[in-house]
Amino acid sequence: MSSITTATYVPLEDSENVPDVPLVFVSNTYLDELTADKRLLPIPWEGIRTTSIISQEEYELLKQVDQKSREHFKTLMNKEAKKYAELFVNLLGKFNRPDPHQYILVLIGDMLSDDEKRTVYFHELSEQNPELPFRPFLKLLHGDDDFVQLKSAKILTMLICSANKNLPFNINEFFRWIILKLKYKNPQVNDLAVQILESILRVPVHRLEFWSLIQGVDALANILKTKNPTPQMQYQIIFCFWLLTFERAIAEEFNKKYDLIPTLINIAKNAIKEKIIRVVIGTLRNLVEKAPEANLPAMLVAKLLNFCENLSARKWSDSEIVEDIDFLKIQLQENFHSLTTFDEYASEIQSGMLQWSPPHESEQFWKQNVNKLNEKDRDLLRILTRLLVTSSDNTVLAVAAHDLGQYAKYYPNGKKFLQEIGAKQRIMELMTHEDPEVRYHCLIAVQKYMTHAWVV
Repeated sequence: MSSITTATYVPLEDSENVPDVPLVFVSNTYLDELTADKRLLPIPWEGIRTTSIISQEEYELLKQVDQKSREHFKTLMNKEAKKYAELFVNLLGKFNRPDPHQYILVLIGDMLSDDEKRTVYFHELSEQNPELPFRPFLKLLHGDDDFVQLKSAKILTMLICSANKNLPFNINEFFRWIILKLKYKNPQVNDLAVQILESILRVPVHRLEFWSLIQGVDALANILKTKNPTPQMQYQIIFCFWLLTFERAIAEEFNKKYDLIPTLINIAKNAIKEKIIRVVIGTLRNLVEKAPEANLPAMLVAKLLNFCENLSARKWSDSEIVEDIDFLKIQLQENFHSLTTFDEYASEIQSGMLQWSPPHESEQFWKQNVNKLNEKDRDLLRILTRLLVTSSDNTVLAVAAHDLGQYAKYYPNGKKFLQEIGAKQRIMELMTHEDPEVRYHCLIAVQKYMTHAWVV
């Protein structure tokens, strides 16, 4: 499993669920190959010394590690790690060219991968300068060299995850860099960015900070929905969602903002690897435990209850997934029996997954329930209008147009409101849609809108 971070800084509520793994375990072939190349890079330290960029003492320390065997390096670090942590960080601020940065970053990476506890020596540098050890690595994120950026990001992640006090910088600066890398065309860079994010989200204090960045979850969701990711990438992204949904505030907004419940369920239905199903079910459980009212209706509309019943019949190697499936089944069954017909309709609208379910086509339903669409500041009507603008699903467009037409038919006093929120205009625009079903229901909706008699 190519992830993640430590249990040391995970809160008690998460500690039973998060395995005890290394501080940061970012496994990325692309970065490993670049590191192997840069390790062999000859740096003219003696020539650099003559320019007074580095001191004689720094030069002597560098010669003890330059192009030495890993065994020699390990032995030296066991004795002099504190001294070399200070040396390496100081050197990062002395050069404007990429090759010394590349080589020093390789050495720092070796030093920390051999023993992650050596991060303490980097943190001790804050006693000299409160911006250390983070600022030099943050600065390198904005350079032109890809390797320097990626290697700096991995090291920075280790430092963030090992910090035992508040960070001396705004972590959103790093999150924005991660989001940019999530949008790269290179899937290896996407992979590295997701793994780094997994690591940082293990530290609970950083979850709401990432969530506050509008493009953050958008970038993750876009990979899931449009880039046909590998099963491993699916797992890693959903793992990020699992960590985020431990926060109640996030669980309350998770599906409302990003409509991810149906996406997660579809991924689980098509998954071959058990770990993908496990992390999806774990995420859904978090959503129910933290914010049931916000998420159970959308789960029912997405037929999660039927899927959980199917999953119950399978054999699993992990007992926790069985517990999670049973928990979801019980919650969904209890909620299912408490829903009225209008509740089911409202849940479907809120989920955004419109289909030709019975309420839409029942004239009796509209006669009995049309006034309820005026409740909560006509929220359901606003959602239907928004779907007409944002959805690319022809069935969703047809059903939304139909329902708005039914509202105009059975509650003519609401026509002014439909015009104010742009529903009428959007329906008229869709009368030229390429799909015949969409065109038909938009035409019928306009006819109903133009009819002034109140149908009873």
